[in-house]
Amino acid sequence: MAPELTSKQRQILQYLRENAATKTYFKSRLIGKELGMTAKEVGANITALQEGEYDVDIEKWGYSSSTTWKVDV
Repeated sequence: MAPELTSKQRQILQYLRENAATKTYFKSRLIGKELGMTAKEVGANITALQEGEYDVDIEKWGYSSSTTWKVDV
């Protein structure tokens, strides 16, 4: 894992790694609820994860009551 990640980004990445095997779509507000963050914090931090080279492929999928992310591991 790249050392330049913040603790919030590491938390989100770990959450996605653990849950993407059984789930494909994630809402920012639900990730935030699980990790004690706001949907806005999740969205801001997940964008950095999209741009990095990680074993998780993240694509902004849609927006309805919270941004939805499509995640593949």
